[in-house]
Amino acid sequence: MKGICTLILAALLVLQPAAANVVWAREVRLEMGDEDGSRMKAVAAAAEAAGAQVQGGPDAAVSAPGQAAAVGTPGPDAGDAIMADTSGQEPGAAAMAGTPGPDAGDAIMADTSGQEPGAAAMTGTPGPDAGDAVMADTSGQEPGDAVMAAAPAAAVEVQAPSALLMEASTGQVIYEKDADQKRSPASITKIMTLILIFDALESGKIKMTDEVVTSAYAKSMGGSQVFLEEGEKQTVETLIKCIIIASGNDASVTMAEYIGGTEQEFVRMMNERAAGLGMTNTHFVDCCGLTDSPDHVTTARDIAIMSRELINRYPQIHNYSTIWMENITHVTKQGTKEFGLSNTNKLLKMATNFTVTGLKTGSTSLAKYCLSATAEKDGVRLIAVVMAAPDFKARFADAQTMLNYGYANCRLYEDKEMLPLPQMAVTGGVADQVPLYYEGSFSYLSLSGEDLDQVEKNLVLEESLPAPVTKGQAAGVITYTLGGKKLGEVRVLAAADVEEAGYMDYLKKLAGAWLGTAGWLPQASD
Repeated sequence: MKGICTLILAALLVLQPAAANVVWAREVRLEMGDEDGSRMKAVAAAAEAAGAQVQGGPDAAVSAPGQAAAVGTPGPDAGDAIMADTSGQEPGAAAMAGTPGPDAGDAIMADTSGQEPGAAAMTGTPGPDAGDAVMADTSGQEPGDAVMAAAPAAAVEVQAPSALLMEASTGQVIYEKDADQKRSPASITKIMTLILIFDALESGKIKMTDEVVTSAYAKSMGGSQVFLEEGEKQTVETLIKCIIIASGNDASVTMAEYIGGTEQEFVRMMNERAAGLGMTNTHFVDCCGLTDSPDHVTTARDIAIMSRELINRYPQIHNYSTIWMENITHVTKQGTKEFGLSNTNKLLKMATNFTVTGLKTGSTSLAKYCLSATAEKDGVRLIAVVMAAPDFKARFADAQTMLNYGYANCRLYEDKEMLPLPQMAVTGGVADQVPLYYEGSFSYLSLSGEDLDQVEKNLVLEESLPAPVTKGQAAGVITYTLGGKKLGEVRVLAAADVEEAGYMDYLKKLAGAWLGTAGWLPQASD
């Protein structure tokens, strides 16, 4: 079918008047998701074979989704093609060779076989002194592991071969299908790129207002791009928009070089960060997902893990991932011109029963159609991951199916007012007490409709701690139960070190106690 479409398009190009018998490959995108440019190359080659002139040749750069397709010789406002109705294209993408009817490009939704049962997990959220999120005590599983829940096997039907639905605050897996199969992620890769960018912002290494210079190498990136020129300067914030909205490969490499020095070093940092998150089935080769290397792989589960890290640690990402369209300004030696960014995430404009908050699309001929979608409703945030969907409509339909299932079945309990903690007595220490803190806050995701208003909590502390006491030392737990069933717990920890008292410390204590009893304590002078 794609071959027939290619020949038809090529024929239409040749039938243009002689003065307009030029295809500006740099401004054309045949089909959404052509991030590696393979479809554009096929069109260009067919057009040349049919006698049309292709500016830039078959290997010319292909615009990001949302770029207008221009057939003919562009004028001063090149790229301002007539926009077709969008049922068969990426949001904002321009029509090629006529305006499709209301059903143009509609995909037939395939029925699917049974899926894996849903899954559940409980985690804590880090407190002020805590590091990574801590799993509430279920059955000794590792952080991020799931406890299987009794979801109907056919409760969710998706076309994609790999998919996963996760609740963001707990990390609980609600549904999964072949979620650990390694696959090419295409531009979903950029989620990790964005994590490292925001890491660098958080650490103070870079600032949003920094101006970053585009290298010749970054400019040379094909696939989806925003057409940065060598030597062009853009701020970090603008480049973030180019990455998250328009999936710019050139913008991704520009930021990778700015933070890591080289893309290779940045990719090493990506793999190191992935390992730290427990993404055991992930290996990155580039920073944008354009590569066709068989070594550039991840899984639906690992995509959910890094998506969760991005939206939990840096929720400000939603300020950018929810932008539908926005212009940036190119300032180069050739002058100044506006360039329109159009979001590749069609879910943002689809009618839903929830609020879509992001996050990232990806597609190449190798990866097919991928998506990490984030949404929110009634305080519940879900992440739906789709990998290798057969077409772009299927990836959005699959994500919506999973999100609808999640919001129909999930209820979230969050302890936003944890019990106050007393000072803990210390025996044999230089101090008699030590302050306490919770290792994290507590969340529980219910899939069975329990009345979460009936959750009970019980604080159990040690009577005292013997010195020496180390900061972070366990001092007790707060447990959560519902109907006699333990939901989980969060540990209570010592908030400071307390050294063991020596001989002189005891003398000072005795002297202080005796002087205080005798009323001989020194009085403050005026």
